[in-house]
Parts: sequence; structure tokens; C-alpha cells
Amino acid sequence: MRIDAAHRQTAVLLNANAKQVNGRVRRELSDVVPEEHLFFSRDPDDARRIADTVIRRGYGTVFTGGGDGTFVSWVNHILDHSERRSAPPPRFGVLALGTGNAVAEVVGARADGHVDALRRYMGGEVPFVRPIGLLTCNGRRTPFAGVGLDAAVINDYNWWKGHVKDTRLSRLGLGAQGYGLAVALRTVPRYLAERRPAYCEIVNEGRAAWQLDATGAPVGQAIRKGELLYAGPCMMAAASTVPYYGLKLRAFPFADQRPGMMQVRVATQVSVPSVLMNLRQIWDGSFSHPGLLDFHAESVSLRFERPVPLQVGGDAEGWRDEVRFAMAPRPIDLVDFAGGPGSLRLGGAPRFAA
Repeated sequence: MRIDAAHRQTAVLLNANAKQVNGRVRRELSDVVPEEHLFFSRDPDDARRIADTVIRRGYGTVFTGGGDGTFVSWVNHILDHSERRSAPPPRFGVLALGTGNAVAEVVGARADGHVDALRRYMGGEVPFVRPIGLLTCNGRRTPFAGVGLDAAVINDYNWWKGHVKDTRLSRLGLGAQGYGLAVALRTVPRYLAERRPAYCEIVNEGRAAWQLDATGAPVGQAIRKGELLYAGPCMMAAASTVPYYGLKLRAFPFADQRPGMMQVRVATQVSVPSVLMNLRQIWDGSFSHPGLLDFHAESVSLRFERPVPLQVGGDAEGWRDEVRFAMAPRPIDLVDFAGGPGSLRLGGAPRFAA
């Protein structure tokens, strides 16, 4: 295979403990990227050492293999080491090897074509990158995070996956059907048993924020710093800089419409029948409901009357009664296999030092 000169110094970072990272995947990737540029982490210490190596060597592009949680973990490790060494960060690429692939869906990285995608990039056939803003939550950079129902679904999915692990039902614990069963068996019954959603106050902590209508257009007056975006019952409050939540669920249809701002979506009170009757609209991002509020904001703080579950980048992060979502100072560049509106053509060769 001919490797384009501008793409020679590309690293691939994988979680050695991930089920999808098996012997076959390792062999296929080593046919595309030389072994010395393939890295496998087994624990956080491994990941930190690998991130330091990536920055020290000056790789121009780093592909991460896994789902959104893996991507978020690697991005944080690498950007931390980049700042520590006062070195420029690489551009990032995504190999869709996980369950939640929200970032992969933004840049057209298919779950069934990771090796071909990498081969095309290495051959110079993918000349585009897409700047992606990140937000911060609990000190971590991530494309999305949320509290309430969405985080509860992730917790319930992990519970269901562990419950059927090593049984004849193990296949039912994976992917979309695993999420569906977790919601049906655990999330919905818990929601129906609750007296009411937790009371929440959401305060604007950044520049002027705006409430959005069903088309994503600003409505009403600007919400100034220190003013309330919302106060009342809250089933879910989430923020994102990308439209997707994984599994092609377009949960944030207005996330990429205003640079430097994230979409904040608040579900106040939406009944289970309304959700079940509008699954298609929820999935494609066209669902509108009086109990679903959208905003563009730079930074918000959330305070709940009682602890609620938190997820960051699709990974469960325990329970919190106070959370802050804020835009990170700088975007990152993602290799864009789709090359659609908003992408930029690559210019110049990546920097590399042995």
C-alpha cells in the first residue's frame, strides 16, 4: 500500500482490554500502520505514558480506536501532555470500535470500515479535517455530557450488560438492543415510580445565551451572565458540541450551528407515552415538545435539590447535585471522512520528531 508522505507519522491508540480489540483487529491495523506507531493501553498509567510519547515524538495525527468514552479519555491525556510540554497537539481521528460512536458519526467513520478508513487516510485519500469544539465538565474535556435521564440510561445499560455477561443472553446486552432492554427493564420502571423529577436551577455563567425555537432560531431576549436559563422540574439537562449521542441518535440538532457555543437541552417533564409515540422524531432530531427546552450557551451551572446521575462522554460518572458545563478554550481538529460543509482541507505535512 502506498502511504502518502503527509500522513506517514500517524499513531493509532487502542484500549488493549476492549473486547473489539482482538487479534484480528491488531493484525489488520498492523498491515496499515507500522508496529512502532501502534499503541495499546491496559491501564491509566499506560495511557499517560503513551500520551507523553505521542507528544514527545510529535505525531501529526492520532487515531483512537473505541467508543466515545475511549476517545474522550485519549483526548484528555494527550491535550494534558501537550499543555505540559507547551507543544502543539495532533489532529485526531476516530476508528469506530465501540458501542457509542457519536463523534464517529459526525465525521463519517463507519463501525464496519475502520481498517479501510485508516488505509484511505494513510494513502492521502481523506484530505479533510473538521474543527470540533469541546466542553468541559468536572475538569474533563468532552463533546457532550449530561445529568438525569440520559446518564441513568447509561448506568442502566451497564447494569444490564453486567447482568447478562457470561450467560446465554450476553448478546442481548450489547448495542442498541442492550440499551432498549435496559430502558424497558430498569429506566422506565424507575421513572414511573418516582414522585417527580428533581428541581433544578440552571444559571448562565458566560456570555449572552439564547433560548431556541423548534428550528434552532433564537427567541426572546438574550439571557445575560448570572441570569437563569431555567428553574423547575428537570428530567434531563445535557450539553453538547456535536449533534449525535451515538447509535445515530440526533439528540442535539442545533449543537454545531454557532461556533463557540454548546447546545444545552433540558427535558422538564415529558411523559413516557409521548416518548414512545415519537421515537422516530426523537431519533432524527425533529421532536418538539413544550417540555423540551433548547439553548445556545457558553457556560452554565446546574444545581439540583438532590443528587442525580452524571455522564461525561457516554461514561457514567456517579451522582452530583452541582455540575458546570463550559466551552473549552480551543477546538480540536478531527479527520473528516465525510468532507461535508464545515470541513477544512488539510494543508502541509504533520510535524514529526523521532
